[in-house]
Amino acid sequence: MIKLEQVDFVYNHAKSDAGVHNINLQIPRGQVVLLCGSSGCGKTTLSRMINGLIPNFYEGELSGDITVCGFNTKKSELYELTPFVGSVFQNPKSQFYTVQTDSEIVFACENIGMEKENIYQRFEEIVDKLKLTPLLGKSLFALSGGQKQKIACASVATLFPQILVMDEPSSNLDIEAIYELAGVIKQWKEAGCTIVIAEHRLYWLMDIVDRVVYVKNGFIEQDISIQEFLTIPDDILAKMGLRSRTVSFDKLYSNTVKKEEVIYFKDFSFAYEREKNLDIPSLSIPCGSVVAVIGKNGAGKSTFGRCMCGLEKKTSGTMTFNGCVLNWKERIKTCYLVMQDVNHQLFTESVLDELLLSMEKSNEEEKSKKEKVDQILTSLNLEQYQDVHPMSLSGGQKQRVSVACALASDKQILVYDEPTSGLDYTRMIDVAEAIKNMKAKGKTQFIITHDPELIEQCCDYLVFMEEGRIIETGWLQGLLIDKIKNFFMV
Repeated sequence: MIKLEQVDFVYNHAKSDAGVHNINLQIPRGQVVLLCGSSGCGKTTLSRMINGLIPNFYEGELSGDITVCGFNTKKSELYELTPFVGSVFQNPKSQFYTVQTDSEIVFACENIGMEKENIYQRFEEIVDKLKLTPLLGKSLFALSGGQKQKIACASVATLFPQILVMDEPSSNLDIEAIYELAGVIKQWKEAGCTIVIAEHRLYWLMDIVDRVVYVKNGFIEQDISIQEFLTIPDDILAKMGLRSRTVSFDKLYSNTVKKEEVIYFKDFSFAYEREKNLDIPSLSIPCGSVVAVIGKNGAGKSTFGRCMCGLEKKTSGTMTFNGCVLNWKERIKTCYLVMQDVNHQLFTESVLDELLLSMEKSNEEEKSKKEKVDQILTSLNLEQYQDVHPMSLSGGQKQRVSVACALASDKQILVYDEPTSGLDYTRMIDVAEAIKNMKAKGKTQFIITHDPELIEQCCDYLVFMEEGRIIETGWLQGLLIDKIKNFFMV
């Protein structure tokens, strides 16, 4: 079904020898394979070779043979592979062709000229399996990141491909959607599909995958059965840079220093159209806390972050900080937002310049700025990339650059929207440690996240959202620990 023999690939203009080397891999029909490893190790590159994007889209030096469904990908066009291989990318927006959910779901079927009755049948089947009815008839631009991910999965599934390649499919999904996706993957597996999943979050895949391929520095270091993978001790997994196979919340971060000062929101609301997307009559957040903002996809978490940071000028109500009511301009000066799609906030020619840009309004001397930047880059293991163009980095590396810019900005309120999507265990710990260091400096931080491991590492306060409203808040202790365990189905 899938066969890679003596394959080497290095991207054009890549730093050093970024790519994959000496790859020998065979995946038979019907097998579910997990590709895992540290951020930037080569997982995405392997997936691109399987779905034909390498060499047909990404340029570089390729040697060896790649055979997929009988096609030699070096001699075949992408359109020849399309009926057989479906792909779900890490950033779902990069694979959308329309502007509306219904038309996006059926786009691939229409594109290959499928009969209308067959399209309707497949549409209804996929909508039912993925529970997409609430998203029908909506603009793709109005969806949350997780909702876009679900539509991307649906648009691929309608073709019923023999092979499915998924790159970080859970990165923006809430826990309920993750397990819905797991159920769909199981159905695809039962139907005989071959599925390759590049993923950092492991806990939801342990009863699905048949085989684990561990990639390190572009080489396949281990290729083992899931049974053998489950016997690897947790401390060894951590050294390999891999996330936990379970979620427990048994070791919650507890360094809580309670202050009297609060950030107070009063009648804080916003509507993209007529219906309110955010409606907060009253909310107090302790200054200096690390706040986990959780809720299902579409609950209003990202909207809350954007309004807090002054990016939505038409936000109603007030936000009070240090005894002063902040208008949207003052909120921009006070807050820094790490966006869910970090590609929107990377502007310069190098990682170093990116951090310096976030410090341009600082009164510090140039020498002091450089020392601070060096410290931040080292803390996030980015020092070797300081002269690299940010857009040439992997998704996880870009994520860390954006977090580094937030730390360099030295603003009083930091908001991170899914800061660990695409990050391995080691880099997730780096981000958690950086957040705790900011807490020690008195910063108030909001972490909008679906990542239970990050919450366990560094959060001490909880804001639980549902349909644009605040359902529950409080320090992460007592009954709220039970609440968060129930939310993440622990």
